[in-house]
Amino acid sequence: MAAQLSNVIGIDLGGTWIKAVLMSGTGEVLAQTYQPTHGEAQKNWQMAIRETVAELKEKSGIPVTAIGLSAPGLPNAANSCIAHLPGRLQGLENLDWSEFLGQKVSVLNDAHAATLAEFHLGAGRGRQHLIMLTLGTGVGGGLILNGQLYQGLFQKAGHLGHLPLDDRAAPSITGIPGSLEDAIGNATIGRRSHGRYSSTYELLTAYRQHDPFAVWLWLDSVRKLAIGICGIINAFSPELVVLGGGITQAAEDLYQPLAKFMDLYEWRPGGQAVPVIQAHFGDMAGAIGAASFALARNTP
Repeated sequence: MAAQLSNVIGIDLGGTWIKAVLMSGTGEVLAQTYQPTHGEAQKNWQMAIRETVAELKEKSGIPVTAIGLSAPGLPNAANSCIAHLPGRLQGLENLDWSEFLGQKVSVLNDAHAATLAEFHLGAGRGRQHLIMLTLGTGVGGGLILNGQLYQGLFQKAGHLGHLPLDDRAAPSITGIPGSLEDAIGNATIGRRSHGRYSSTYELLTAYRQHDPFAVWLWLDSVRKLAIGICGIINAFSPELVVLGGGITQAAEDLYQPLAKFMDLYEWRPGGQAVPVIQAHFGDMAGAIGAASFALARNTP
């Protein structure tokens, strides 16, 4: 008897947008949607997700046998809900998604989801060991070790933005002083620039105009990123490091100086460097990764 064809839905829940994909069992993205959350009030984003799932099921034409959802925070050990996300998206913590949507839902951290998207279908396809860093408001990440997403105890592995770089600097949200997130995350740009810039975009604009302070600040941030990446490489020895997130839109203004600093700091036995490359997927990475995660957990 021939196997029944089926599709999978992946959802990426954020404070502003709900992004979702309909994906085939072979990993082809068949449809995608953007839905505003209309604020973080519980009734708003919950209703938006119900509508999104219904819309994609209608488009599918064949059964949707799995749903994956990525969101900020730490999932529980069963990957059935977000167990820890204080102060954001009221009602998300400990929400039983399978009960809410009437179908089994696999839940994971949003940076882990982006990592899975790159591993299964993107820049890291065909690799067995890779690291991903997401450079945006903060710095997130994920670890693929021996072909598997490593979530660790309390599902908090991959919070690579909270590696310490300077024990004398201000603590991150996890209490780590001088973190990688503090060095390059968009959330700290005002403090790092002594109030001169309110965003990394503004910093880069000044950098491209050869403003001396902007040149120093940006290159110092990229240098610290290189040091952090080299430390991660030493710890995990991956085949590949993938960078994603809004800060990577700096393109060659990021990758050219980063390569120079990697030449300076990376330990390269036998002269072999670990490639550091741009993520394949953009803002749909979380939804695609969530779909991939659900598909893997529901494939015999």
